[in-house]
Amino acid sequence: MDRPPRRIPRPLTAARLEELALAYVARFATSAAKLDGYLRRKLRERGWEEEGDPPVAATVARYVALGYVDDAAFARAKTGSLLRRGYGQRRIGQALYAAGIDEAARDEARPGQVEQRQAALALARKRRLGPFGAPPADRAAREKQVAAMLRGGHSLDSARFLVNAATIATAEEWAESTEE
Repeated sequence: MDRPPRRIPRPLTAARLEELALAYVARFATSAAKLDGYLRRKLRERGWEEEGDPPVAATVARYVALGYVDDAAFARAKTGSLLRRGYGQRRIGQALYAAGIDEAARDEARPGQVEQRQAALALARKRRLGPFGAPPADRAAREKQVAAMLRGGHSLDSARFLVNAATIATAEEWAESTEE
């Protein structure tokens, strides 16, 4: 059975570029850098039909001015999502950096100490680490659990405390407190 020949997409025009941008921001929460990258990728794939350079930067700037793209709101939403999934401050910072969020917006969206501890608790609960799983038999097993917490973006102190916590109640009390 022969396949039909692959359809070659038509090169983009200003109107088609605008349609792509609008469809992208309507479907996805995005940052200005991610929208810019998406449009430039589409231009590489399909080409440009009109004279002059494609108005990618102007399109992104217009969408930011209209409020369709808001880096600060994206950073807050992404931070909340990653915290609920149990990721720590370091992993959150990496995700926001990869999304093209500037340092000021990353600092503004940085979670507080209680939120960071609750995220560490969520990761320990989800991965059955420390008091949420079977007691680690030896030091090597505890070190593997600490390493899993570190890969999740949590501090060494938080990881050690949770892995070595004797009971779930102790871990939950620690997550609610703000003192070291």
